[in-house]
Amino acid sequence: MKKVLSIVAMAALTASFVACGPSKEEIEAKEKAKADSIAAVEKAKTDSIAAADAMAAEAAAQAEKAKADSTAMADSLAKTAVKGGKKK
Repeated sequence: MKKVLSIVAMAALTASFVACGPSKEEIEAKEKAKADSIAAVEKAKTDSIAAADAMAAEAAAQAEKAKADSTAMADSLAKTAVKGGKKK
């Protein structure tokens, strides 16, 4: 009798664990949400890298422009100094 009650109790316990677990749809929904989250993080990472590259390119262009402006100013001052500058 004890063995029968033990088997029935184990069956009931096993059935309750199975019944309380998530359904197949819930598991699939969690996996899809996880995959979507990973995809969103990867997209944000890619966008961030692209934005950083764009900012670096813009900074390089501004530095090149500043260098060109500086060179032009230096050439202009050199020409003025050679000509004798302004007369009073």
